[in-house]
Amino acid sequence: MTVKSVAKLIVSAGALSTLVACGGFGRSSDADSYGTNSGSDLTNRAVPVQERETTIWDIFKSDDSDVTVKVNKYIWAASLEILDFLPVESVDPFSGVIVTGYGTPPGGGRAYRATVLVRDPALDARALHVALQTRGGRAVSESTVRAVEDAILARARQLRIRDGRF
Repeated sequence: MTVKSVAKLIVSAGALSTLVACGGFGRSSDADSYGTNSGSDLTNRAVPVQERETTIWDIFKSDDSDVTVKVNKYIWAASLEILDFLPVESVDPFSGVIVTGYGTPPGGGRAYRATVLVRDPALDARALHVALQTRGGRAVSESTVRAVEDAILARARQLRIRDGRF
């Protein structure tokens, strides 16, 4: 055997083992997640019995004790509501980070983008950190950042009061 053929054999074996690992072998039954007991008949695959549309808000509704979200839901919701003029690029409720794209506030002329960090499940000013940036890449003044944080915290308190949880 030449070195080239040994290399091809190793690559082929690696690709095959990767496919086998991803193939779902070792499942006790296809009936657990699919509507049929078709066994190994791959042509008769059925779609999952219950397909449900999920949203990011389902995390807060979960009764599963294994899922823990360590952010304040009022600050989280208020942040999304106050900064709704900015397009959301990514959210991660588990780490408490909201990243937005550039947008212009109503009545304003300068475009901003924001990164919001909700660090604590308490409804407290220390739980919120907002970083704003202009399109030119410059940081925004502290007074502007503080005004945005104050607006988010005020809205979070309103949401909490409306929810009836004092």
